[in-house]
Parts: sequence; C-alpha cells; structure tokens
Amino acid sequence: MDLWNFLRERKKWWLLPVIIVLLLLGILIIIGGSSAVAPFIYTIF
Repeated sequence: MDLWNFLRERKKWWLLPVIIVLLLLGILIIIGGSSAVAPFIYTIF
C-alpha cells in the first residue's frame, strides 16, 4: 500500500492516528446514515 510505504520511509508516524480516526468517523457516518442506529449515533455529536 502506497500510504504505508510513505509513512514508513518518511517516518511520519504521527499521521497514523489521524488516518485511523478519519477512517473510523467515515465508517460511523456510513453505518449511521443507513440504519436504525442513526438517531443514537447523531446524539453523540
């Protein structure tokens, strides 16, 4: 994966938590937008 190689070669390990949080938020939005759990997820924000 190109992103993994970029992080490893340039020692940009501080970007890893940012990427993980963005992925988790994206998954949460996708799940919350199309399910019965949506009202409960929106109360978190």
